[in-house]
Amino acid sequence: MNGLDDQQWLSLQTRLEQAGAALRNQLADDLDRSTDLRLPLPHQAEASPADNASQRTLHAAVHEAATLTARRLDMVRRALGKFADRSYGLCESCGEAIGYSRLNARPEARFCISCQTRLEQRQR
Repeated sequence: MNGLDDQQWLSLQTRLEQAGAALRNQLADDLDRSTDLRLPLPHQAEASPADNASQRTLHAAVHEAATLTARRLDMVRRALGKFADRSYGLCESCGEAIGYSRLNARPEARFCISCQTRLEQRQR
């Protein structure tokens, strides 16, 4: 049992669905922006090295933003997938309930506070 009542369950599911929609829109915008950056500017004479460097930097930043958005979208999709098998709200490490306060703060959370803390300490 994940310790969530029906209202909490539905509220978190709705928030994740809304976040997923927003992230899909953001990713589409990022990809459109990335495509636009690859097109030559109209009436542009040969670009200077500084202009080329600025263009590459801007393209890299847009690509990084799209990558981060895609990762966040994957996390939201993973969380939404757990609603189908009723495993949402359970820690993927210890199997205990994650707790509503943590899920309310981070609806895509995969681990309870204890397991997340251990994981972060190992990564240091």
